[in-house]
Amino acid sequence: MIKKISTLLFLATVLVATAQKKPNVLIILSDDQGWGDVGFNGATDIPTPNLNQLAKEGVVFSQGYSSHPYCSPSRAGLLTGRYQQKFGHENNPENTKQSEDTVIGLPLNELMISELLQQNDYQTCAIGKWHLGNAKKFLPNQRGFDDWFGFSGGGFNYWGRTISKNKELGVMRDGKLVPENKLTYLTDDFSNEAVNYIDKYSKNKKPFFMYLAYNAPHAPIQATKEYVDKVKHIENGERAAYAAMVVGMDAGIGKVIQKLKDTGEYENTLIIFYSDNGGHSHGASSYPYRGHKGMLFEGGIREPFLISWPKKVKGNRVYKKPIIALDIFPTILSAANIEQPTSKKLDGVDLLPILTKKNKSLKERPMYWQYSGGEGYAVRDKNYKLIYSYYKKETFLFDIDKDEYENHNIAVNHPEIVEKLKQKYIAWTKDNVTPLWEDAHLFNCNREEKKREDIIRKAIAGDKNK
Repeated sequence: MIKKISTLLFLATVLVATAQKKPNVLIILSDDQGWGDVGFNGATDIPTPNLNQLAKEGVVFSQGYSSHPYCSPSRAGLLTGRYQQKFGHENNPENTKQSEDTVIGLPLNELMISELLQQNDYQTCAIGKWHLGNAKKFLPNQRGFDDWFGFSGGGFNYWGRTISKNKELGVMRDGKLVPENKLTYLTDDFSNEAVNYIDKYSKNKKPFFMYLAYNAPHAPIQATKEYVDKVKHIENGERAAYAAMVVGMDAGIGKVIQKLKDTGEYENTLIIFYSDNGGHSHGASSYPYRGHKGMLFEGGIREPFLISWPKKVKGNRVYKKPIIALDIFPTILSAANIEQPTSKKLDGVDLLPILTKKNKSLKERPMYWQYSGGEGYAVRDKNYKLIYSYYKKETFLFDIDKDEYENHNIAVNHPEIVEKLKQKYIAWTKDNVTPLWEDAHLFNCNREEKKREDIIRKAIAGDKNK
C-alpha cells in the first residue's frame, strides 16, 4: 500500500512539473523577405507548405511591422524590445572586422531577451546571421547565448566562402571559425544545426530559447539545384532564383518543426516567425504593398508575421490590427511568467491576451520609425500614417484604412493631420540618442532611387523629343 502511494505521489509530482514547465521559445527570422513571398499571405508561385501549416496552427498578423527598414537595427529592436534609436543603433554597420574598442554594435548596457532568459534558467542558442557587431564583446556568446553557430556580419556567401580581407568574419561555432570545407549550403547548415540542437536539449530539464536567424533570402542570390528544381514553373529567372532560396528556408523550417514534434516539444513551444524588413529588388515581392527594404512605405516595414503556441493558442486566425516586432520581447516574458525588467523600459506590448483570445484587440498606440538620425521617419497613429522620405525629399500622408497600398498622398489636403503627427514624432525623438555610427546602407537606397528616376527619364525621353 505504501509503495502504491509513493508511486502515485511520484507520478503526481511529474505531472505537476510537466504542467508548469515554461515554454520553449523559438524565434525564426527570415532576411529581406517580401510580405507577398509566403503562401499564407497569398503567394501562389513560391511554395511554402511548412510556413503555411505553421500559420494555420497559429495566428497570422496581417499588419505585423518590423521596427526598422534595415537588417541590423531591426534585429536590435527585436532582441531588446526597445526602439533602437534610444540607444543609437539605427544604422547598418559596415561588414568589416572591428577592434575591441569600437562602438559599432548593440551597446553592452542594453538588456537582450537572451540574457534575461538565460538568467531565468533557459538554455539559449543563436543560429545564423547575427549582424549586431563583429567585435568579440558584441558576439552572441557574450550576449546571453550559451551556444552559437553562425556568422557575425550582414550578407554572406551561401557556400560559406569568405574573401581574404574578411577571413575572420566566417562562420563560427562559439567564436571559433568553422573550416569552409565543413559547410555545405548555409540555409541547410543552419536548419540542420537547429534540428540537432533540439534533439540534444529536448532531454534537458531546462526549457530552451533558440534564435534561428536565417540569412535567406538576403543577397547574394544563391541556391542549390534541389531548391531551384522546385520553382521551375517561375519563368522570370531572378524571381525563380530568389524563390528557390525561400523554398530552401521553408524546407528547413519544416525539418525543425518535425523535430519538435518528434521530441514531444512542439505543443509547448512558442514559435515566432517574421522577416527583419521588407523584400529587396533581387526577385522579392512586397506585393501588394508599395516600396521595399530601406523604405518606410508598407513594403519596407510590413512583414510576413505569425505566432504559434499549440498548447495555449487556438490557431487558424488572422489578427488585422497593427503590431510591431518590439512586442515579441514582452510576449515571451509573459508566456514564460518572467517579470519585465525595471532597468530598461520596453516599448512593445504583451500580445498574449490577443493570442489566447482574452482580449479581442489591443489598445491603439502610435508606432514610429526613423533611419540615419532622422533623415527619414514615419509615424503610424490609428488609420493615419505620415512619412518623410529622404530619397524622394517629400512628405506623404496616407489613410491606411482607405488606402492600404499608399497610392494617394493626402498631405496637401490635411496639413493639420500632418502637423499633429509630426509633433508626435518630435516628442518621441526626445528620448533618442545620436546614432553611434554612420549609415552604411543609405548609399544603396540612394543609388536605387536614382536608378529608378533614370529609368523613368529614359522612358519619357522620346515623348519629350516629339
